Amino acid sequence: MDTTKTDRLKAAGWRTGDAADFLGLSPEEAAFVELKLALADYLRDVRVSHGWTQTHVARLLGSSQSRVAKMEAADSSVSIDLLVKALLTLGASREQVGRVIARAA
Repeated sequence: MDTTKTDRLKAAGWRTGDAADFLGLSPEEAAFVELKLALADYLRDVRVSHGWTQTHVARLLGSSQSRVAKMEAADSSVSIDLLVKALLTLGASREQVGRVIARAA
């Protein structure tokens, strides 16, 4: 958000911050959320770059289309473990997954 808008909001009595502030997340919890979002985004990027549908990816993973949609949305029911396993199954290398994790840090 630009400084002018932030200043106007503060002058009107509003507080500004990020999602971690709003949700009251600790730095560790915020880092965990960022990591999960980065892996979910990368999963979607891998799928799209191959021209695959969520249904096709679901078949490759032995799962359902709705589960793949939840994975790509970083749903709370999806673990980081599941995201990493899915990426590796879809052909991402450990180095690629590691780069995603490193960028999220």
